[in-house]
Amino acid sequence: MNLNATLFAQLAVFFILAWFTMKFVWPPIMKALDERAQKITDGLAAADKAKNDLVLTERKVIEEMRKARESATEVRANADRQGAQLLEEARLEANRIVAQAREAAEGEAAIAAQRAKEALREQVAQLAVAGAERILRREINPQVHAELLANLKAEL
Repeated sequence: MNLNATLFAQLAVFFILAWFTMKFVWPPIMKALDERAQKITDGLAAADKAKNDLVLTERKVIEEMRKARESATEVRANADRQGAQLLEEARLEANRIVAQAREAAEGEAAIAAQRAKEALREQVAQLAVAGAERILRREINPQVHAELLANLKAEL
């Protein structure tokens, strides 16, 4: 065998194998590698986007929590104000009721005192008539004495 023919045959087989590989094997491998590289790139882009979305979401959450705290503080302050206002209104209403009750009691006491005075005047007048009748046993003029008793009653 000739070394040149073997070398030439090996060279021809190598070129045919290289051409076959470049024509039929290499394109699907390159296509698969390109698709994988694209998937990796897409995955990294999605991860970056997710990371940015996470940062934005965290900011929104922090902002919403701040707003919620402010709202809760405002609601608490309003509730405190309303509670104080209701307490003050209740206190004023209680004072008004107490004052009305006191006025009613004072009015009733004044009426009762007036009635007691009238009853006492009547009793004093009756006692005075009884005493005068015993003393004077003689002549008693009921009209004159009634007039005197009315004057006495008015003076008492």
